[in-house]
Amino acid sequence: MRAHPVVAIVTLILVGVGVKLTFFSAPTAAADVRSTKSASIDVPEIHREIKDLPVENFYDMTFVFPVVIDRTI
Repeated sequence: MRAHPVVAIVTLILVGVGVKLTFFSAPTAAADVRSTKSASIDVPEIHREIKDLPVENFYDMTFVFPVVIDRTI
């Protein structure tokens, strides 16, 4: 007969979580349409504004494959 209080407590916790999710859910966010000037990007203007980009050299081993040594004697 000890299982009944445990089942009752678990049931109350689950009902409490369900009520919390139902009544206290977060409001849906809405985007402000006036927040941006326009949805287009002027690519030539961006290329004109960029003067000197930093260059990073790296050791490219993209197409280097391991060499299989034939050891049959």
